[in-house]
Amino acid sequence: MDQLLNDLSTNRTIRLLSAGVLALLALFLLVSAWDTAFGRDMSDPYNTITVEGTGTAAMVPDTARITFTVMESATEVGAAQDAATTRTESALKALDELGVEERDVKTLAYNVSPKYEYSQQICYPGMTCPPAGSPKISGYDVSQTVQVKVRDTAKAGDVLAALGGLGVQNISGPEFVVDDESKVKGEARAEAIEEARAKAKELAGDLGVRLGKVVSFYEGGNDPYGYGKGGDMMMESVAINRAPALPMGENETEITVSITYEIR
Repeated sequence: MDQLLNDLSTNRTIRLLSAGVLALLALFLLVSAWDTAFGRDMSDPYNTITVEGTGTAAMVPDTARITFTVMESATEVGAAQDAATTRTESALKALDELGVEERDVKTLAYNVSPKYEYSQQICYPGMTCPPAGSPKISGYDVSQTVQVKVRDTAKAGDVLAALGGLGVQNISGPEFVVDDESKVKGEARAEAIEEARAKAKELAGDLGVRLGKVVSFYEGGNDPYGYGKGGDMMMESVAINRAPALPMGENETEITVSITYEIR
């Protein structure tokens, strides 16, 4: 009898312990679900500081971007296309003679648009006559827009002069840029991170804590902008007799970083 009572007591204890473990597990899962529902990750540290840093780097542009558009009109589509093609080919030949590589010349758009005319109705003198009847196609406009990269920036003015001399319309540029911005961005980023790190160390000293690992990083920045004169000229149907002076200045890139550190 005593053995039976002992066995029953042991089984009850085991059941109670098992029930306790299950209850603790359920409570843990409930807390985890609560934290997840409200956006808190249990693996995130509770004690952090966030600092920002800004870095800038400048570089002399190594590429000039120029865009031009050839526009021709004719009563027939084919005639307008032929005229546009002839002028475009002359422009491309001039670019080739100036050393611009084929890989640096790209068509951005090619458009064919009909032109319409309306017949006028007879009306009394002094009155404004509205159009009468349906419009009729009177001709066609054909345009081709081309972007050019001039890697020898000293020749940018010669390119503008050559295009203008050929009667090319809507010449836009040059926009002086750094073709590969990764280096200048890397320099700006390194400066921004160093500034943020210095701020974090100073703040940790003021708070009497130690910096831990980086738990988040964010980078923002702006497009490079130029200093100097001569960029972004625009001309319409202007023949240039000689190459214009085009100071390039420098392109400056600015990057801002935000770093969050764990503190102990």
